[in-house]
Amino acid sequence: MSRKASLLSDKFRAMGTDVSIDVVLDGNVSEEKAQKAFETARAIFEKYEQIFSRFRKDSELSELNKNIGKTTRISDEMLEVLKLCISHHKASECYFDPRVIEILEQIGYDKDFSSNDFNASLRENSFPEKINDKLEKNIRLSPEKKAVFLERRIDTTGIVKGYAVDKTAEALVQEGLQDFIIDAGGDMYIEGRDAEKKEWRVAIEGIPENKLMLKLSHTGIATSGISRKRWQRGDRKFHHLINPKNPETFTQDLKTVTVVDEKTVDADALAKTLFIMGKNRGIEFADKNGIKALFLDYRGNIVLSKEIKEKIIAN
Repeated sequence: MSRKASLLSDKFRAMGTDVSIDVVLDGNVSEEKAQKAFETARAIFEKYEQIFSRFRKDSELSELNKNIGKTTRISDEMLEVLKLCISHHKASECYFDPRVIEILEQIGYDKDFSSNDFNASLRENSFPEKINDKLEKNIRLSPEKKAVFLERRIDTTGIVKGYAVDKTAEALVQEGLQDFIIDAGGDMYIEGRDAEKKEWRVAIEGIPENKLMLKLSHTGIATSGISRKRWQRGDRKFHHLINPKNPETFTQDLKTVTVVDEKTVDADALAKTLFIMGKNRGIEFADKNGIKALFLDYRGNIVLSKEIKEKIIAN
């Protein structure tokens, strides 16, 4: 832990990414209270990793994926996340889809990307066909029984980091914290004000701070991109953001997409959706649906949706 001015910070590793938390210390929040909040945050992330990791063989998700064709009891958290997956699948014109796990494994993403044994070996079979069925056909929920009947395996990675960030933020507020930032590999929740009692200034990966920043408070923000999770075999380039409608095509024109939304989990799903759509379709979808979005391509070009412009600090 380190202390700078009136900020106290903590960093740890969870869900395959680096998590950092910055807390403003003032008359209401002592260092002792902040440190207790850090312990709470670590426990929450560990809990959700044990539920949702597809790389832990004993996680709830892994066990669920072993029970295809059976009705399986699930936790409250799994039920909530599966509902969110179905909701975002419908809202995204089916671009958001947790069933892409089969395609990810097909192209070699079957181990934690940060692990030493990640090798991205391509499988010999042809690519799976595009996913045509509606998600609710393959995920049949029984909320009253807290159970699900799965017809295909799923991967909830596309939404659970944002979910964990939101749950952590809720817990920190309940513990009396008023001003803080939680950042889990680009999925963030910004609460209250910074140490100078101003809206938090948030930089976007790949954009110099002296060019553009966002001013945010009491909101979620997520950035999705391929700079950390991409690989090449022969002349073929791959990354982890799969288009379920055209799984052999990988969007390469965008570097990142950033979305600001009330909840980080929604920003997380939307950022991935817009990235998969590509810049032109993505900005059209964002403007049509009132999404606060920022698109950055590999040439350094920035495209803003109509709704996000009020959050921009440009120099």
